[in-house]
Amino acid sequence: MPKQFRSTLHALMLWRWKGLLILSLTFLSLLTCRAAAEQVDSLDIKIGQMLMIGFRGATVSDQSPVAKAISDLHIGGVVLFDFDVATKAYGRNITSPMQLMELTNGLRRRAEIPLFIAVDQEGGTVRRLKSKDGFPQTVSAAKLGAMDNADSTSYYSDILARSIAVVGINTNFAPVLDLNVNPQNPVIGKLDRSFSAVPDVVSRNAALMIDAHHARGVLCAVKHFPGHGSSRDDSHEGFVDVSDTWTKKELEPFATIIGKGGADMVMTAHIFNRKLDPEYPGTLSKATIDGLLRTQMAYDGVVVTDDLMMKAITDKYGLETAIEKAVNAGADILLFANNTFTFDPDIAQKAFTTLKSLVASGRITPARIEASWQRIMNLKGRMTKTWDK
Repeated sequence: MPKQFRSTLHALMLWRWKGLLILSLTFLSLLTCRAAAEQVDSLDIKIGQMLMIGFRGATVSDQSPVAKAISDLHIGGVVLFDFDVATKAYGRNITSPMQLMELTNGLRRRAEIPLFIAVDQEGGTVRRLKSKDGFPQTVSAAKLGAMDNADSTSYYSDILARSIAVVGINTNFAPVLDLNVNPQNPVIGKLDRSFSAVPDVVSRNAALMIDAHHARGVLCAVKHFPGHGSSRDDSHEGFVDVSDTWTKKELEPFATIIGKGGADMVMTAHIFNRKLDPEYPGTLSKATIDGLLRTQMAYDGVVVTDDLMMKAITDKYGLETAIEKAVNAGADILLFANNTFTFDPDIAQKAFTTLKSLVASGRITPARIEASWQRIMNLKGRMTKTWDK
């Protein structure tokens, strides 16, 4: 474990009283925010909680755009990155363990309702907390799946979970449940993000990784439903069709983890699959989310979209259509990572205003917003009770 990260662990013990105070205040906020939602601005609160936003800045102040989005728009979550795609520069939100701890503390203090603070820390290639910045080395899912050893997976998963929990991150967009159907898949197989092509191996190792996160008080968003492992293309880059390569076998790890109660969130894939929906990709598909995931697979937890600013969505759908279809399909949290080829400093306001206008026009019902609010609040109640482990 890097010396810098060991120093952070020591610092955390000195700061424990501060973390406990923040936890107590956020838990009290959770107890009162349901009552607050009965006020005139209740719709604003509920809509804001459905938004998760990416932003620029390794520090936060009262004047920071993200701070204003948290206070004024009531956004329910943020996602952190070390690398900024548009500027091609490191240091976007993450530069060191101590800096990251200060950032997450600053974000959390500004949230009246407990905030999802998320990251993609899968291990291996996809990791935002890198050893060059003082964080522990990680192991890829492919390597863990190849070993398929419970002790090894638990050991490395605990190191990973502890490294994000100690700096105040409470949500990990991991593990990947995609089957390694196509090893040449540019966004899954070639990046060693899948545990295996065998459903049981994926399920077994993913469950151990989730257990390690839960032991550290970190939530997991399993991904990418209903399966991205057979694709030949990258949905970051544009339209992806898996209709001729996808099989129902790719649902098995999701069914297993959901059955074990391990899916705190399920992240959708932007892939098109005419076997499931002849018109819309998974993230915008009512047949896929409400029909397959919620009804057939009996999942009633939080559904979070993959980044709605990826080209698979933006190349074909406008912001209004994407939000309308995703919410009516059954998505609870709309993710705008704001870290693709362009950066939009106003995306939080645009998404908030769009969603509110869709409700006002009747294209999204208040009941649909209420259902997401209840699922989000239930999950945040669990989060506040486990954060200090």
